[in-house]
Amino acid sequence: MYLDHFGLRESPFRITPHTEFFFSGANRGATLDALIYAITHDEGIVKVSGEVGSGKTMLCRVLLERLPANVVTVYLANPSLSRDDILFALADELSLDVPTAARSAQIIRLLQEHLICLYAKGHQVVVLIDEAHAMPLETLEEIRLLSNLESNRHKLLQIVMFGQPELNEILSRSDMRQLKERITHNFTLGPLGREETAEYIDFRLRAAGYKGASIFAPAAINMIAAAALGLTRRINIIADKALLSAYAASKHEVGPEEAKAAIQDCDFSSSIVRTVNRNAIFAGIGVVSLMAALWLTLSHQPTATPSTPVPQPPAVPVNEAKPVLAQAESVPTLVESSPLAKTPVAQTPATSATNPSPATEATSYPFGPLTRHHLQSGQQWLVKANNSHWFIQILAINPSSAPQVEVFLKKLSTQVPPDQIRVYLAKRDKTERIGVIYGEYESQSAAQAAIAQLPAEVRSSQPYPRQVQKLR
Repeated sequence: MYLDHFGLRESPFRITPHTEFFFSGANRGATLDALIYAITHDEGIVKVSGEVGSGKTMLCRVLLERLPANVVTVYLANPSLSRDDILFALADELSLDVPTAARSAQIIRLLQEHLICLYAKGHQVVVLIDEAHAMPLETLEEIRLLSNLESNRHKLLQIVMFGQPELNEILSRSDMRQLKERITHNFTLGPLGREETAEYIDFRLRAAGYKGASIFAPAAINMIAAAALGLTRRINIIADKALLSAYAASKHEVGPEEAKAAIQDCDFSSSIVRTVNRNAIFAGIGVVSLMAALWLTLSHQPTATPSTPVPQPPAVPVNEAKPVLAQAESVPTLVESSPLAKTPVAQTPATSATNPSPATEATSYPFGPLTRHHLQSGQQWLVKANNSHWFIQILAINPSSAPQVEVFLKKLSTQVPPDQIRVYLAKRDKTERIGVIYGEYESQSAAQAAIAQLPAEVRSSQPYPRQVQKLR
């Protein structure tokens, strides 16, 4: 109705998931890249959660379009399937000829044979489950069993579950712990902030063919952002009604009056929406999943030297030894037993026969040459670093994601001076972490100032200053 009035080619705020209107801001684009990586690199079960109207179905549809051609996709839009029904649904989607009276064990055997056949031809199979929170518990258990289908070295079936926060509550049940342990990546679609809401509205208008100045006044954006609680579906509904109100008043700008009228016309649920602090969104995604998204974001950036000068750490009396490329077996590993310890506790396999160091355990991780190089230099630096000095924490991830760290370091080395990049392997309460850190500074304020001068691609990971003594 208002398309010609505003010079639009099509409706910009439809609530149906039109993939041409996929908004890559607010970490959506990075999450999409990370999902593609997880699926194509045998990462097991992946979970994506978000509130009603946060864009899960849109993300799922875009994922379907952008997966490589060798990936065979199965999309399950109806989650309320019984344990047996989901097996028949998978067999049907994969065009298997299954007898009507077939038992579950027979269907699983047919599925496994077909998946092995596809794998031999270079294909991967991924099952995308929308609205997974609505699945019966017995069906979720069947999903866990299906994740066991594998060859000698690779998963035959990748599974991605999209669901509301209720899915997290279901997986927290004691009888669901086996399924929860199979989930290797957890992504959270957080709400949009005020600036992201403005970018989102402008993006949708441009995607619909609008070419003029901004239609929505800043005051109207503020009102929409507050009323929508950062949920894209609510933003779409309010913005559409606001455009209609402006059209009815023969206006070419949406102001506070039109926004107010649109909000009053909406009857949103009064239930509490799980709003997310913008500074906590990355933590909500999960450390491993976030960093996968981060390095994928970096790997898609051009490798040209950034125009902003990279901060050089101030000269301090470190006298750091020249890093030596070494095998993982010979790298001493820091045991992060006490954050306030004054000296590092380091061991090497040669010095502890009765109490083997974590370095011995680290040999099970496929650390690449660049990771081993920076791990060695990190250990040498930490031995001599001043406890009162500060550094920049860029990455913290599970060591099992070692291949991701190697790719991340390759890209990071093009963004900042490589000789200031260090890697550490720490262990606390039986949990191992591999971290990537940068620089050395005499004060927290100096480290904070250096963060502000880092390239935008690096700052997108939300690096933060840490004191050397906290690493020991």
